[in-house]
Amino acid sequence: MATPLLQMQGISKRFPGVIALNNVSLEIYPGEIVALIGENGAGKSTLMKILGGVHQPDEGQILIDGQPLVIKSVNDSIGAGIGFIHQELNVLDNLDVASNVYLGREPLMGGPLKLVDSRKMHNEAQVYLDRLGLGISSRTPLDKISIAQQQMVEIARTLSQKARLLIMDEPTSSLTLTETQRLLEVTKELRSQGVSIIYISHRLGEVTEIADRVVALRDGNNAGGLAREEISHDRMVRLMVGRDLERFYAPPPQGGEKKPILEVENLHTRRYPNRSVSFDVRQGEILGMAGLVGAGRSEVAQAIFGVEPPLSGTVVLSGIPLNIHTPQIAIKHGIYLIPEDRRKSGLVLDMAIRENVTLPALSRYSKFGLIERAAESTGSTKICETLNVKTPSVEVNVGNLSGGNQQKVVLAKWLSLDPKVLIFDEPTRGIDVGAKAEIYKLMRSLAENGVAVIMISSDMEEVLGESDRIAVMHEGAITGILEREAASEEAIMELAVGGAKPANSLASE
Repeated sequence: MATPLLQMQGISKRFPGVIALNNVSLEIYPGEIVALIGENGAGKSTLMKILGGVHQPDEGQILIDGQPLVIKSVNDSIGAGIGFIHQELNVLDNLDVASNVYLGREPLMGGPLKLVDSRKMHNEAQVYLDRLGLGISSRTPLDKISIAQQQMVEIARTLSQKARLLIMDEPTSSLTLTETQRLLEVTKELRSQGVSIIYISHRLGEVTEIADRVVALRDGNNAGGLAREEISHDRMVRLMVGRDLERFYAPPPQGGEKKPILEVENLHTRRYPNRSVSFDVRQGEILGMAGLVGAGRSEVAQAIFGVEPPLSGTVVLSGIPLNIHTPQIAIKHGIYLIPEDRRKSGLVLDMAIRENVTLPALSRYSKFGLIERAAESTGSTKICETLNVKTPSVEVNVGNLSGGNQQKVVLAKWLSLDPKVLIFDEPTRGIDVGAKAEIYKLMRSLAENGVAVIMISSDMEEVLGESDRIAVMHEGAITGILEREAASEEAIMELAVGGAKPANSLASE
C-alpha cells in the first residue's frame, strides 16, 4: 500500500479554557481529495493552522512521506509542499496576475542590482495559468478579472511554490454556480495530476461530487469517516452533529391565499438605474430571491432598507406608501435587514453580545438618557436563550462566536423589535449544517407568526427547500416569479441567465 503523503497523528491543542483538538488523526494519500467536515467550532481551522505552521500542537506529530516533520512557521509549511487557498482572497488588485503569483519570490537578474526579471516571471506564471485552463494573460491587471479568476490565481501561486498538498477552505463561498462548477473541475484535474487536496466546505453537495473520502470532526475529536461509496448528505450530517436532522428544511404549511404586506413598485437602484423591479411579499411567507452574483439582489434589499436609497419607485407597507431614505425610517416601520457580511455590516465585533442586541433600541433600556445595564442584560439574555445562542454569557464579545451564533445575534437584535418584514441576505453563508437547520427553523417560525420574509440566497438547494415563492433576478430586473410547485433548478437557472420565462412563472418587467 502507498505511503500517505501526510499523516497527522494524535494531535491535541489547548487554549485557555478550551480543548480545541483532542487526539485527532488525519491521513492524506497522493492524488486524492479528502473532504474535512464539521460544525463551526469542531476544530477544522485549528487543525489546518497547525498544518500551516500558525499553531504548534501540544501533543502528536506530523509526518510527510513517512518522515516526522516539525512545522514551526508558515515558511516551514510551504517548504514541505503545503499550500493554502483561503476563503478570503489574499491578493493585491493593484498588481498584475504574474506579480501576484510570484509576490515576494520574484525571479531576479542583474547580479547585485537585483532587478526583477519581468519576462521570466510572466512566462513562468503563464505556464501555471494554462495548466489551470484560466485563459487569461499573466499581464492582466488583477482588478480586471472576476473573483473566481482571482481564486485561480491563488491556486496558481501555490502550484508555483511546488505544492503537493492543497488545503481549500470554503473556496466556493463567493462564487456563482458556473464559477463553482469550474473550480470543482479544476480540483478534479489537479487530483489527476497527482496533487492531494483537503477540501473544507459546508456545501455538502460539492463534497458528494468531488470527495474520495470524508473525514469528520466533532467537538475537537475525530467523529468518523466515509469512503467514496458511503458518502451521502444524511451520513455526513449524522457524523457532524451526532444525530439525524429530521427536518433540515422547513417547508411551508398548506393554507389559503395570503395578502401582500410589502409591495415594491418600479424600484430603480443606483447600480441598475435603467432597470425596474416590482414584486410583493405576502404576510407569513418566505419569498426567495435567486440569481447569479451581480444580478442586483443585494442592491434591492439595501434600497428597501434605506442603506442606498432608490433612485425612484414606491415601497408600500400594509397599504401605506413609505419614503425610505435612511435605515432609521425602515426600522421605525418594522423593516429590518440582516446583511450578507454580518461581521462588517451587522455586528460591532469588539462589543459584547448584550450591546449588539440592544443597540437598535437603546431607548427601551434607558432612563433619563442613561442606559440600564441590568435591563440590557435581562432582555438580551432572554432573546439569546430563545434563539439558542451558544455562549456562556451575553458579556462575551460577539467577535468570539462562531458564524452561526453571530447570525443569531444579528437576528436577535431585530426580533426584539417586533418585525413586520425581515430581509435575509445570504442567511447561511459560512455556517455549518447544524446551525443552518436552526436558522431555517427560525425563518419558518417567523413566517408562521405573520412576518413577511425575503431570503436572498446563492445556494440553489436552500432556495428550493425554504421558499414559498421564488423571484429570480438578472442584471437588475426580475425575470420571473416561480410558485413553489413550479420551481426547479433548471427553471431558476433559465431565468437567472435572462432566458425565456418558463410556464407557471410570473414575469416582472
